[in-house]
Amino acid sequence: MSIIEVSELRKSYGGRPAVDGVSFAVEEGEVFGILGPNGAGKTTTVECVEGLRVPDAGRVRVTGLDPVADHERVARVLGAQLQQSELQARLTVREALRLYASFYPRPADWRLLAERLGLTEKLTTRFAKLSGGQKQRLFIALALIGNPRVVVLDELTTGLDPRARRDTWQLVEDVRASGVTVLLVTHFMEEAQRLCDRIAVIDKGRVAALDTPDGLIRRSAGATVVGFTPSAPLDEHDLNVLPGLASLAHKDGRITLSGTDETVNAVITLLARHRVTAHQLRVTDATLDDAFLDLTEVEA
Repeated sequence: MSIIEVSELRKSYGGRPAVDGVSFAVEEGEVFGILGPNGAGKTTTVECVEGLRVPDAGRVRVTGLDPVADHERVARVLGAQLQQSELQARLTVREALRLYASFYPRPADWRLLAERLGLTEKLTTRFAKLSGGQKQRLFIALALIGNPRVVVLDELTTGLDPRARRDTWQLVEDVRASGVTVLLVTHFMEEAQRLCDRIAVIDKGRVAALDTPDGLIRRSAGATVVGFTPSAPLDEHDLNVLPGLASLAHKDGRITLSGTDETVNAVITLLARHRVTAHQLRVTDATLDDAFLDLTEVEA
């Protein structure tokens, strides 16, 4: 049995569907990503998993339990860091950790949790005085303090600077290494590509694709990107008919194509045939960002 099961989930607001038949399963011990643009239905989906919203239709189970009907039991196995969270401004880190620990019959040791998340030196600091990254560390600690089997992290690094974001990514990897299953909601492609074992791409309330990050990239029409500056002009028609071509762009004399390995070979042949030198030639794999744009454009 999967630790989270979502089947044909539907939820509407004012007659407009926010989630329209979403299905996926999360296996124990993995980092499972839900990726999509703003308004795609990501947060509504996880709020149904958390038991914070009642689905209009479909089935949701967390460790075999219904998050609505068995909400108290689910709350003992699932921790959550919500998309928008706040605490009392004058509450100290120590007070917040002790308060949340009191909610559970067998909580984690809040002192060890504070040390693990780099909060020991901030125990006497009031919430209002914490930086954005420190607040996120505290919210992760509060999500873990009940010793959950599953933790939901919703838009974890929004608003953080690049260093704080990468530090937070390391925390997520540490959480998974401790045996906790992570359901990660994000719209940052780099974050999803680095952290997730599998990803459900949600667009317009539906699952557009579900695969590993590498699998999603391989499914993209432009899985390989070629960039170069030609020593002489190339015929536009010759470029447009390259086999496997997914996109073609010109900027400041530089040509960038995306396609398949066949496209790369055809470009090299074309250059040799016309005796054109490719300056600053770069051949790279596409990123999850490229795959995401391709997938959502197809679904639109």
